[in-house]
Amino acid sequence: MKILFLGSAGGRRITFRQHRASGGFLVASHDTCIHIDPGPGALVRLIQAGVDPACIDLIVLSHRHMDHCADINAVIEARTMGGWLSKAAVAAPRDAIEGDDPVIFKYHRRHLERLEVLGEGSTHETGSLKVTAALKHTHHGVETYGIIVESEKCRLGYITDGRYTPEMGSAYSGCDILIINTTFRNPRDLDHLCLQDAASILKEARPKLGVITHFGAEIIYWGAKKAAEWVEEASGVRTVAAREFTQIEAAPCITISRVKMVNPLGIAYTENLAPWGKTRISLKRSS
Repeated sequence: MKILFLGSAGGRRITFRQHRASGGFLVASHDTCIHIDPGPGALVRLIQAGVDPACIDLIVLSHRHMDHCADINAVIEARTMGGWLSKAAVAAPRDAIEGDDPVIFKYHRRHLERLEVLGEGSTHETGSLKVTAALKHTHHGVETYGIIVESEKCRLGYITDGRYTPEMGSAYSGCDILIINTTFRNPRDLDHLCLQDAASILKEARPKLGVITHFGAEIIYWGAKKAAEWVEEASGVRTVAAREFTQIEAAPCITISRVKMVNPLGIAYTENLAPWGKTRISLKRSS
């Protein structure tokens, strides 16, 4: 299993002024690729990293907030080339699909092979990967779900935005890698996690690696690396801070690197992208 972060921004000040890149992350295993939470800039970050959007087999939304879903229609369009390529698949909470204000445009639904409702305990399989909505979160009145992605040899947990609850640690127990959206440095009475929350979750879940991401201003200005070191010391679990183009490979052992940006301006040169419909994911290592 490979994980590629397209960004690590969280909170309005960091995301919508792009003090850190955003766009969610990819999970790939063998010939299967999933894009989770394609927020602002996701399409451009894919092109910058030299990843062909046509490789994406499934798009998953944890919830409907703009910092997680702003580019979903652009990614669907790029994935299908406006319907000329094979159709895409999406799994999203019901309130992102239905009602008067859906985040997935009806125009783009014509290009979907499957549009599945994400709900607590639901499973969504594509190729060699299985996605499970592990736990419903409390998060500003929108349907929000933490996610587990499983391949044959690796179990990845993703704790998205939400208020801390004691069951979070046990819900993600058994994960090899656990990604935690950690917006605040210090506790606040808001529906977001802080460093102490992340440490408490990791201490109980005991993954091989913890990854903090989705940083708000106070973590960015204090230092994301310092934040990861604090969480590691408090939890006893090896912890790193994600950045744009951080790549994690889970087998045969966990390795962390940065993918070289092959299209710095976001301009897609043909030779820098995987062939349409052939290579499922193209992740290039820096030298």
